[in-house]
Amino acid sequence: MPHRDTDIGVPDLSGKRAVVTGASDGIGLGIATRLAAAGAEVVMPVRNPRKGEEAVAVIRERSPHATVSLRALDLSSLASVAECGKALLDEGRPVHLLVNNAGVMTPPHRQTTADGFELQFGTNHLGHFALVGHLLPLLRAGRARVTSQISVAANRNAVNWDDLGWERSYNGMRAYSQSKIALGLFGLELDRRSRAAGWGITSNLSHPGIAPTSLLAARPEVGRAEDTPGVRLIRALSARGIVVGTVHTAQLPALLAATSPEAVGGGFYGPRGPGHMGGPPAPQKLYGRLRDAGEARRVWRISEELTGVHFQGQPD
Repeated sequence: MPHRDTDIGVPDLSGKRAVVTGASDGIGLGIATRLAAAGAEVVMPVRNPRKGEEAVAVIRERSPHATVSLRALDLSSLASVAECGKALLDEGRPVHLLVNNAGVMTPPHRQTTADGFELQFGTNHLGHFALVGHLLPLLRAGRARVTSQISVAANRNAVNWDDLGWERSYNGMRAYSQSKIALGLFGLELDRRSRAAGWGITSNLSHPGIAPTSLLAARPEVGRAEDTPGVRLIRALSARGIVVGTVHTAQLPALLAATSPEAVGGGFYGPRGPGHMGGPPAPQKLYGRLRDAGEARRVWRISEELTGVHFQGQPD
């Protein structure tokens, strides 16, 4: 079992405020737990308050002196994103770390967000785009590191520019790939615009490899009543230490990207094991679908149009 004991050190984060989306379970909970243990004040915006409270209890059990709190956030509702952003802005506390980790994956049938966007594109990408836009003053004040969690799926398929909402022909995996490609292009463009405008924000990307997380498990809220065959296979391989990672190793690339002094803006971090599916985290070669700056600008423009969120003080 080659990567059972894989781990990285997280530097002292005392005095830092970290915001982690999707932290009520799985990889996000692992990331939030490690950040809190390193001394960060961790804010967990969650959709489900009960799961959020259970996650807070887990963190405090492991780190009794942890400073951790919940905020309400449903990334599939732009109104909810705006309310969360306003709540944090009203608190006036700089944000030093933001991990855009939350996501939904491959609902069996096409679903839409509260605003009518295809669920994966609207949640995984547009929700995070809007959140960063609302939090921009706090991110600038904290000279923040923003890490966006993409996926190996961003190395397949493409942005379906002719039908972004997948209204004509829905394919769950292709739509998932689109959402993660868009999020990756946004994360890289955020870093470029920050450098051009002097925002002081560094933005990079991570991917967790393949691990038995909750994304492919039974999720009644997205219309999946039972675990997929894929997640059952991944669990079996993970338990035997074969190729894929674990929930523990899957959190490490984002932790490295978000906290390491050596992680850079515009960087991409993931597992370095076979096929980049498991193992220790390391810098990765950027996926071909994420290299086109023109595509990134196009994603940024359409995201502003769709969400109505515009970043203040950005370069032309």
